[in-house]
Amino acid sequence: MAKGKIRFLFMVIVGMIIFYILNNIVKHKIENHNEIWDFIICIVITVFVWEGNILLDNYLNKKIQWQDHIKKRILVQLLLSTSYTVIIIYCGIYLFNHFICEYPVDKQKDFLSVSLIIGSMTALIINSIDIGAQFFGHWKKSLVEIERYKTETAQMQLQNLKNQINPHFLFNNLSVLTSLVYENQDRAVDFINQLSKVYRYILENKDIELATIESEMTFIKSYIFLLQIRFDKNIEFVITIDPSKNSFLVPPLTIQLLVENAIKHNEISSESPLKIEIKEEGNFIEVVNNKQLRKNHEPTSGTGLQNIKDRYSFFTSSQVEVSQTEKTFSVKIPILELTPISI
Repeated sequence: MAKGKIRFLFMVIVGMIIFYILNNIVKHKIENHNEIWDFIICIVITVFVWEGNILLDNYLNKKIQWQDHIKKRILVQLLLSTSYTVIIIYCGIYLFNHFICEYPVDKQKDFLSVSLIIGSMTALIINSIDIGAQFFGHWKKSLVEIERYKTETAQMQLQNLKNQINPHFLFNNLSVLTSLVYENQDRAVDFINQLSKVYRYILENKDIELATIESEMTFIKSYIFLLQIRFDKNIEFVITIDPSKNSFLVPPLTIQLLVENAIKHNEISSESPLKIEIKEEGNFIEVVNNKQLRKNHEPTSGTGLQNIKDRYSFFTSSQVEVSQTEKTFSVKIPILELTPISI
């Protein structure tokens, strides 16, 4: 309500300025003419022009996004706004001239021309202010989103790093390595190489926003190698990703987090082997596992999945899809492709 009153006050002020300019530029006297009518028509036309441009701006915000088509948006808005303004001014003056107060014939063209010029210039100024305000608003919003994204990304990177270097993870892998050294030294060397690749990838990609599917799958295969040595035949992985998708992008460590969640929350034994499938589903990568929750499992907080959803919200409107049945749990993450912004 307060904003509406302030906007109306600005309209009145602009109408008064236009009335003053017209009254001084077009100097002629008309018998029995009350200048209050000039003032009223200036206010009315200003309100129609102002409110109409606001509605036009809101409509274009839905049809032509600033961030997608900058030049096209500016051109279309200026053309439509100027055309609308000229039509409103012409219709307003026409109605005023025929129904309220008729101007002398020799003065009508001059008055109409000056009115259209002033109105068009006013519309141009209003649009310039509006476009500048929109740019500033989007710029400010982008800065806030970037900072929020950096914070959330840093938190997730830290959490992923903690998950990989926590004592349990190190203890389990060192225990496996100790056994391999005595049983199969060649296998132990492979284990060390894959373990080093896992840590190297985490450290090298901790500051990037997106990683190619090819690099993510290379990392996942190293991570899976460690898990299969640890769980042996009690865990099974099936990966079916089309190589044509290798250059597409996903937030780094996302797939690894989904695999880790499956291991964390489900029973893994010779009686109940865990099967994890990583596959391509259209424009998504799906990680699905058979659901066999641990008997002493704790209720999940959902923080990890929410973190993934928040990260994706910065890059796409496509949603992370989570679904489950009595037997399976599935998460689909969108595949991203960088496309240039049209200007």
